[in-house]
Amino acid sequence: MGERTRKYKLSLHLSEDEKYILEEKTKLSNMKSKNAFLRNLIIYGYVYDVNYDGLNKYNRELNAIGNNINQIVALCQKTGNVYPEDIKEIKELMEKVWHTHASMLSDQQFKNQ
Repeated sequence: MGERTRKYKLSLHLSEDEKYILEEKTKLSNMKSKNAFLRNLIIYGYVYDVNYDGLNKYNRELNAIGNNINQIVALCQKTGNVYPEDIKEIKELMEKVWHTHASMLSDQQFKNQ
């Protein structure tokens, strides 16, 4: 077994309430251990739990919009014509991108531990 990178051990005495709070905040942080949680607090002064579900949905929607725009561009290149309806559709898709972006940012929640 290799040598430890963290050589210094810290002993900490807690009351019943403090122990409970530490355990609950560690669970909420989704970190692997109390040690990782406490190290993060020491280094950064805070721990955030970020829910990426909204970002994943945003990426899927953005990908679908990008595919639609690519299809319109391919059709324009193939025919050599750019129709007002195509420009209108691209503008509507870009409006949806900005709406989705604003929605994703407003849905993103950070929990300060």
